[in-house]
Amino acid sequence: MIKRPGGHITFHSCRISCILLLCLSMFYSNSYCQEQAIADSLEILYEKGGNNIRADLSFLKQLAENYIEPAKKLKYSRVLIKAAKKVDSTRYIYSGLLQQGNAFQSKGDYSNALDSYFQAAKLASTDEESGIIKLTIADVYSLTKNYARSVTYYDEAIQFFRKANDSIPLGSALFNAGDGYLKSNHLDKALEYIREAETIFLDQGFKIGAAYCTGTLGLIYAKQGENEKAEANIQKAIQILEREEDYSPISEFLTGMSEIYTEKDQDSIAAEFAILSRDLAKTYGYKNEVIAANLKLSEIYEKTGNFPEAYRSYKEYIVYKDSVINVSTAQNMAGLRADYEVSQKQAEVDLLNEQRKNQQLVVISIAVASFLICLLAFGLYRRNRFIKRTSAIIEKEKNRSELLLLNILPEETAKELKKNGKVRAKKFESVTVLFADFKRFTLIAEKLPPERLIKTIDYYFSKFDKIMEKYDIEKIKTIGDSYMAASGLPFPTPDHAYRILMAAFEMTQFVKDTKENSLYDDADFDVRIGLNSGPVVAGVVGTKKFAYDIWGDTVNIAARMESHSEIGRINISENTYELIKDKFECEYRGEVEVKNGRILKMYYVNIAKENKMVG
Repeated sequence: MIKRPGGHITFHSCRISCILLLCLSMFYSNSYCQEQAIADSLEILYEKGGNNIRADLSFLKQLAENYIEPAKKLKYSRVLIKAAKKVDSTRYIYSGLLQQGNAFQSKGDYSNALDSYFQAAKLASTDEESGIIKLTIADVYSLTKNYARSVTYYDEAIQFFRKANDSIPLGSALFNAGDGYLKSNHLDKALEYIREAETIFLDQGFKIGAAYCTGTLGLIYAKQGENEKAEANIQKAIQILEREEDYSPISEFLTGMSEIYTEKDQDSIAAEFAILSRDLAKTYGYKNEVIAANLKLSEIYEKTGNFPEAYRSYKEYIVYKDSVINVSTAQNMAGLRADYEVSQKQAEVDLLNEQRKNQQLVVISIAVASFLICLLAFGLYRRNRFIKRTSAIIEKEKNRSELLLLNILPEETAKELKKNGKVRAKKFESVTVLFADFKRFTLIAEKLPPERLIKTIDYYFSKFDKIMEKYDIEKIKTIGDSYMAASGLPFPTPDHAYRILMAAFEMTQFVKDTKENSLYDDADFDVRIGLNSGPVVAGVVGTKKFAYDIWGDTVNIAARMESHSEIGRINISENTYELIKDKFECEYRGEVEVKNGRILKMYYVNIAKENKMVG
């Protein structure tokens, strides 16, 4: 059995550290259960033995190292320290102090853990011992979120492990240092350290350690804004962990992605990652991951003002947290009882003859073989089910993201943004721009409570959106009570002026019917509309909240047409008149001065000639 140097190698990427610590322990020591069984056997020998065995420093060192339970590790590390001091053995005093610090760290008593480690540091006599102490001290500072101090000690540990040529502890120190740099936003350093740790774990055949490095690299790329590389690394880590049947960290990585998007104020994307993490954790019964995801969701919803959802998520966080505390208490009580039963069983086994022992070994071997076969079959079944459920959830979330993007941007623009990460501005030679504005809006708005005002505006604008969709017109934006749309982009069309005029007639008729027939409470508005045709430049602005917009004199003149219009009328410029004069009956109404001293004629559109629509 290969022992871990000093029995202490840890990782600290969120709760991933706890999972990887157990995996690393199994990589070195065959299994946690085997290590615990050795500790139990050693304790029985200690209790039965006389003064000679209780003074055997090598025996006491094994006893302190093998115990995982903090209380017993603390007990036997103190016995080792006391016995070592009697014979002035620096080497064993060092070992006792190291294990005493490990016990305090497991209990969450970080102050006493540091005190023990610093005492041990004074007694370290080799590069390996010095490296282990620096690593454990760094771990404590990382656990207490003092990342600046932790990376200093990780760097010192790395130097010692390089001298000692000890690969796995070196990989552990590099990973933890990289994690510290990630949390303190030194991304270049984090990338360098995690990559080297990944190389070491791959060379050593430690697949799960390499998978955690790959996933953490994904978190670094996400923080750098390289979303495609981030998602590729996260997906790769998920696939490796799935093959190794280590499912819990998948939701941890997703929660980590949620954290990063929260810091970028991309709260809708952050919420989607947290929801995916929570759903996966619920599917496979990982309560701690459900706790973390719900806490993150409650923070996001509170930040965005969605207090009902924030309350629901926080309530579920409390329920799961209480359930974990209750389970932990029950497990501690069961552990005490199990210790007693193991002790009694060992006493009985000592009294059996050799023949009975052999018979028991045969029965146990058959039982273990049967159990392993069942476990393999169950694992294959769960893996297949996991693949199907995870694929379905990921596909669902991908479709939600696609729909969200299409609600913000035109389809062609959204595709370009996803493919290239940016959108190139384009010039359209001929489009028609519409501005609509509510008359007496300010006067009416002052009399309405904010909630009723918002609902009323939404009532009108939602109908306007449907009209634009009917005529395949691109809504650009709303500003207060002003509504802006453009026909002829992102795909140029020869009849853009005709289609947007038909939409304008429907808008005015809808507003008129709503007011005259009292179709909606508080709906007492009148609308005026202005149109202008010509060239525009279109593109996407913003890095956190994307917005599709258009610019140019055509837009400014359309706004002037709207401001010079009247209630229930559609005022168009000379440019638009030239495009539609054969299809609509228009009324000349004078001239208006626009930018650069230009004079443009204006017309009211009254009737569509083909169907005699009245304006």
